[in-house]
This record gives sequence, C-alpha cells and structure tokens, in this order.
Amino acid sequence: MRLDKFLKVSRLIKRRTVANEACDAGRVLINGKVAKAGTAVKTGDVIEIGFGTRNVKVEVLDVAETVRKEEAKELFRYL
Repeated sequence: MRLDKFLKVSRLIKRRTVANEACDAGRVLINGKVAKAGTAVKTGDVIEIGFGTRNVKVEVLDVAETVRKEEAKELFRYL
C-alpha cells in the first residue's frame, strides 16, 4: 500500500493531500530513510512523522485498504 494512503487509512494524518504534502516536505521517514508518498508500506516498517516540534514514531502492525474509525488504531503501535 502507498504511504500516503496508509497514513490516511490509519488516521495518523486525516487527509491524503496533507499526507502527500508531508511526504514531499521530507517530514516522513520509513525505517530511518526519507520516504515519498508512493513508497510501499509493509508490516513491520517503522514510520516517523514530524509534526512541527514533535515527532510521532509508529510500527506498522497491519495493512488494510479500508477500516472503520474504531479499528484504525489496530494498524499501528506507538514507539
């Protein structure tokens, strides 16, 4: 699954366009490397997102095309 879509489906970033902009600005890392919006995300990857002054680091537990809002938290684990 594409990185921008995963960020939206998992509700880490609310909108896909915002996820795209974050990737283009170089604020999203996968396994320590700067990632583009089209980078493939798989189970076990560590995603780090820079939101202004704070960073969010999560591990991907599952990849799903669509999930309900309540189940979105099951796609990742905070580190």
